[in-house]
Amino acid sequence: MKLVLRTTDRPAEPTPVLPVLPAGTDPLLQLEYETQPPSGPGATRCLSHPRELALRGIPVMCTACRARRDWLLINHSRNVWVCCRCSNQWLEPEISRADFNALIAIPDGTTYPSVEQGLAALGFDGAFAGTYLD
Repeated sequence: MKLVLRTTDRPAEPTPVLPVLPAGTDPLLQLEYETQPPSGPGATRCLSHPRELALRGIPVMCTACRARRDWLLINHSRNVWVCCRCSNQWLEPEISRADFNALIAIPDGTTYPSVEQGLAALGFDGAFAGTYLD
């Protein structure tokens, strides 16, 4: 499965790859660099949201499987996408980057090499379609 964050008819730009430090760099500096969370305008961040999500008082429901909770919110640039366990995903203009930042309460998290690998590791690749994980 290839995740395409849809804002237009064209696929989104791929997630930028972090640059590798030269081989002669101090190992402690390299370790410090590698453990830094992704940041900047090109970073893609994901947030699990197990409860129901209501936007302007209207509960969010997946159009593919009719799920009402257990979402993955994906933030890239100024946009936020909602992803369901059945792998259905859509751009949600009602959730801003500021709203996404307000939901993040965990100072550290797991970093995955790509969005697709993160979706598979978190169970949002369609493998758990129709189930709620509590």
